[in-house]
Amino acid sequence: MFSRVTLLDIDTLRTDVDDVLEQFKADVMPRVREAPGYEGVAVMLTPEGKGMVLTFWESEEAAKASAGLAASVTEEFVTIYRSPAGREHYRVAYVEPPKVAVEA
Repeated sequence: MFSRVTLLDIDTLRTDVDDVLEQFKADVMPRVREAPGYEGVAVMLTPEGKGMVLTFWESEEAAKASAGLAASVTEEFVTIYRSPAGREHYRVAYVEPPKVAVEA
Protein backbone atom coordinates (compact mmCIF):
# COMPACT_ATOMS: atom_id res chain seq x y z
CA MET A 1 0.00 0.00 0.00
CA PHE A 2 1.17 3.53 -0.79
CA SER A 3 0.04 6.95 0.29
CA ARG A 4 0.08 10.53 -0.88
CA VAL A 5 0.42 13.23 1.74
CA THR A 6 -0.84 16.69 0.81
CA LEU A 7 -0.06 19.51 3.22
CA LEU A 8 -2.20 22.63 2.98
CA ASP A 9 -2.70 25.99 4.57
CA ILE A 10 -6.24 27.35 4.19
CA ASP A 11 -6.72 31.12 4.23
CA THR A 12 -9.23 31.37 7.08
CA LEU A 13 -9.79 35.08 6.38
CA ARG A 14 -11.40 34.13 3.06
CA THR A 15 -13.16 30.89 3.95
CA ASP A 16 -14.20 28.68 6.86
CA VAL A 17 -12.29 25.43 7.40
CA ASP A 18 -15.52 23.43 7.87
CA ASP A 19 -16.92 24.84 4.61
CA VAL A 20 -13.79 23.71 2.78
CA LEU A 21 -14.16 20.22 4.28
CA GLU A 22 -17.80 20.01 3.17
CA GLN A 23 -16.87 21.13 -0.34
CA PHE A 24 -14.07 18.55 -0.42
CA LYS A 25 -16.42 15.75 0.65
CA ALA A 26 -19.16 16.77 -1.81
CA ASP A 27 -17.12 17.72 -4.88
CA VAL A 28 -13.80 15.90 -4.65
CA MET A 29 -14.37 12.60 -2.86
CA PRO A 30 -16.77 11.14 -5.45
CA ARG A 31 -14.02 11.51 -8.09
CA VAL A 32 -11.28 10.20 -5.79
CA ARG A 33 -13.33 7.10 -4.92
CA GLU A 34 -13.55 6.26 -8.65
CA ALA A 35 -9.78 6.46 -9.19
CA PRO A 36 -8.19 3.05 -9.87
CA GLY A 37 -6.41 1.72 -6.79
CA TYR A 38 -8.03 4.08 -4.27
CA GLU A 39 -8.11 2.54 -0.79
CA GLY A 40 -9.03 5.34 1.64
CA VAL A 41 -8.44 8.85 2.95
CA ALA A 42 -7.80 10.69 6.21
CA VAL A 43 -8.22 14.46 6.48
CA MET A 44 -6.74 16.36 9.42
CA LEU A 45 -7.42 20.06 10.01
CA THR A 46 -6.72 22.70 12.62
CA PRO A 47 -9.02 25.66 13.36
CA GLU A 48 -6.19 27.90 12.09
CA GLY A 49 -6.38 26.33 8.61
CA LYS A 50 -3.41 23.95 8.65
CA GLY A 51 -4.31 20.64 7.10
CA MET A 52 -3.10 17.30 5.86
CA VAL A 53 -4.87 14.98 3.43
CA LEU A 54 -3.58 11.42 3.47
CA THR A 55 -4.81 9.19 0.63
CA PHE A 56 -4.12 5.46 0.46
CA TRP A 57 -3.51 3.56 -2.80
CA GLU A 58 -3.09 -0.15 -3.53
CA SER A 59 0.23 0.39 -5.33
CA GLU A 60 2.89 2.96 -6.04
CA GLU A 61 1.69 3.06 -9.64
CA ALA A 62 -1.90 3.86 -8.58
CA ALA A 63 -0.67 6.62 -6.25
CA LYS A 64 1.42 8.17 -9.01
CA ALA A 65 -1.32 7.73 -11.63
CA SER A 66 -3.71 9.73 -9.47
CA ALA A 67 -1.36 12.74 -9.52
CA GLY A 68 -3.36 14.35 -12.34
CA LEU A 69 -6.51 14.21 -10.23
CA ALA A 70 -4.65 15.68 -7.26
CA ALA A 71 -3.33 18.52 -9.40
CA SER A 72 -6.80 19.35 -10.74
CA VAL A 73 -8.25 19.35 -7.23
CA THR A 74 -5.51 21.69 -6.02
CA GLU A 75 -6.27 23.98 -8.96
CA GLU A 76 -9.98 24.02 -8.06
CA PHE A 77 -9.18 25.02 -4.48
CA VAL A 78 -6.33 27.46 -5.29
CA THR A 79 -8.25 30.53 -4.07
CA ILE A 80 -8.56 29.17 -0.52
CA TYR A 81 -4.86 28.53 0.16
CA ARG A 82 -2.44 30.89 1.91
CA SER A 83 0.43 29.06 0.19
CA PRO A 84 0.66 26.31 -2.47
CA ALA A 85 -0.14 22.77 -1.33
CA GLY A 86 2.79 20.38 -1.03
CA ARG A 87 2.77 16.67 -1.89
CA GLU A 88 4.90 13.63 -1.17
CA HIS A 89 4.47 9.88 -1.70
CA TYR A 90 5.25 7.22 0.91
CA ARG A 91 5.15 3.46 1.20
CA VAL A 92 2.78 2.61 4.04
CA ALA A 93 4.92 0.53 6.36
CA TYR A 94 2.52 0.14 9.28
CA VAL A 95 -1.02 1.21 10.12
CA GLU A 96 -3.05 0.70 13.23
CA PRO A 97 -6.30 2.60 12.78
CA PRO A 98 -7.79 4.24 15.85
CA LYS A 99 -11.08 3.02 17.28
CA VAL A 100 -12.85 6.37 17.36
CA ALA A 101 -16.08 7.74 16.00
CA VAL A 102 -15.50 9.80 12.86
CA GLU A 103 -17.26 13.15 12.68
CA ALA A 104 -19.63 13.42 9.74
